[in-house]
Amino acid sequence: MRITDLMIQETMIMDLQATTKDEAIDELIASLNRSGRINDPVLFKEMIYKREAESSTGIGGGIAMPHAKTTAVNEPTVVFAKSRKGLDFEALDDQPAHVFFMIAAPEGAGNTHLRTLAALSRLLIDSDFISQLMSTDTPAEVSALFDAKQAEAAEKEAAKEKAKAEKAANAVSTSTTGQQQNTSGVIVGNANSEDFVVAVTACPTGIAHTFMAEDALKKKAQEMGINIRVETNGSEGAQNVLTADEIARAKGVIVAADKNVEMARFDGKPVLQRPVSDGIRKSEELIRKAVNGDAPIYRSQGGNAKEEGASTGKISVGSKIYKDLMNGISHMLPFVVGGGILLAISFLFEQLASPENPIVQLLQTIGGGTGAFHFLIPVLAGFIAMSIGDRPALMPGMVGGLMAVNSNAGFLGGLAAGFLAGYVVIGLRKLFKGLPKAIDGLKPILLYPVFGLLIVGAISFYVFDPIFGSLNTWLVDALGNLGTGNAVLLGLLLGGMMSIDMGGPFNKAAYTFAIGVFTSSGNTDGAWMAAVMAGGMVPPLAIALATTFFKSKFTEQERKSGLTNYVLGFSFITEGAIPFAAADPLRVLTSCILGSAVAGGLTQLWSINVPAPHGGIFVAALANHALLFLLAVAIGSVISGLILGLWKKSPTLVK
Repeated sequence: MRITDLMIQETMIMDLQATTKDEAIDELIASLNRSGRINDPVLFKEMIYKREAESSTGIGGGIAMPHAKTTAVNEPTVVFAKSRKGLDFEALDDQPAHVFFMIAAPEGAGNTHLRTLAALSRLLIDSDFISQLMSTDTPAEVSALFDAKQAEAAEKEAAKEKAKAEKAANAVSTSTTGQQQNTSGVIVGNANSEDFVVAVTACPTGIAHTFMAEDALKKKAQEMGINIRVETNGSEGAQNVLTADEIARAKGVIVAADKNVEMARFDGKPVLQRPVSDGIRKSEELIRKAVNGDAPIYRSQGGNAKEEGASTGKISVGSKIYKDLMNGISHMLPFVVGGGILLAISFLFEQLASPENPIVQLLQTIGGGTGAFHFLIPVLAGFIAMSIGDRPALMPGMVGGLMAVNSNAGFLGGLAAGFLAGYVVIGLRKLFKGLPKAIDGLKPILLYPVFGLLIVGAISFYVFDPIFGSLNTWLVDALGNLGTGNAVLLGLLLGGMMSIDMGGPFNKAAYTFAIGVFTSSGNTDGAWMAAVMAGGMVPPLAIALATTFFKSKFTEQERKSGLTNYVLGFSFITEGAIPFAAADPLRVLTSCILGSAVAGGLTQLWSINVPAPHGGIFVAALANHALLFLLAVAIGSVISGLILGLWKKSPTLVK
């Protein structure tokens, strides 16, 4: 298949008007939508930004390749666009982007389409070709250039295959051939060189960066006279899979990947773990380090995948803390939801029967302080620790969390214990690094558990538990003594935070604060849970109302998606509003924050308590003022829905 079968001329933009990254994405998506190549621009845009959140697709060298694979795509398409002035696309080299390729791939894209997209990605490594693209003036010239380049590549490939067949016929080993291969498992480099490295490239969607990194590494290895074999982990799965013999012979391993790949096979080898973008732009650095063995030794046994401190590229401190915290919260949530709902049902039975009722006692035992809720803080702390220090940190983290529960240090003490345990284990790895190799097997089963538990337990007992116990007691007392005015302000804040990022750090901060007070104080009245739950229910309900009563402001697909938000809103699943927020963040987020804040504030003004941490409308009957709780949610949703409906532009006018 020709690349131009996917890069149709009617979608090309020869003079991109955008001046920002967001505007460029909108302009490219609009071209796809006009041509009927996508069926849901809102969902497609959400998936584009989801990929951008993982790493910028501004790959440098003046090129940007935003891409997504989703059901929102009708036909595989590549939109070519050119900006003469260039714009900031948050490129890896911090230079403006001039040439854009927006790749739209359907979920069920066939192998032929995926191979064609891979071929496109490989062409973009050629800087001379990019210069030729910049000099084109019409879509026809762009198509002709790609057809000529692809034909040239096919001729070279045929010649290489012929040479390869001739060598095989003459019984000449291909294991160290000096021929450069871009689409086969043949080793690339210099036939006379003894330097040999292996690499794996992978990106989340597997349709662009995977193959660009592969080609960049091969091209650079050819220039450096170094033999290399590259395995790709793209949309078609792993291709050119490395053999055990090749891994054993390699001086080093390069893993340029933004998703998980099979790592156990590299045990004992120097391994560089970097983002896939480094494979494209830092190929020489990676190859040189791999050849020199300048990389951490990878260890996989004992659950200790980071034994020698594997390098994973740059990540901000804030992002790392958030990732570790979310690992703890995601593992804690099943205990919150399961235990909380059973506990809420027990309160319902208690109102109908008595505290001594066997069903009430059973449900409270399973869900309450001696059941699921007893594990909230230990699980949170344990999995925060595991995210930082891997499996050896799980046990000391959980014990530190349990000590926080028993000492009234509560949620804050558990957080501190989790982070402490993770970094204690990292410290122990460095401390024990110089021990004889003969006792490596004892580290994960003896040294880390004993010393990790001792250190975390001692610091928790003498430092964290007294400090956070006192702080927690003060916090609970302060919240309990808030006047109505202050309570309403806090309700406004918590409710509004639920809509700021709809499942992100602000949302989770408000929710975990309410959970912390709920569990630490024994306050099953759930005043702050009422504010958080009401605030979280508003965004999807507001979207649903706006798409119902302001139909002309939304596309047909958006109206269909809006209907599902009734169910999501009633169920307290805030994330249902994310696609709409991604497509029109200013209007959607602003309107939702206002309505959520009002709903949260009203719950405190009316002294509403919800004794359940999840469930939405399905646990509303448990509130002390059930009708007022529903009224608060309804008022907030109507406010947000009206603001959004009146403010939003018609689909053809949205910029």
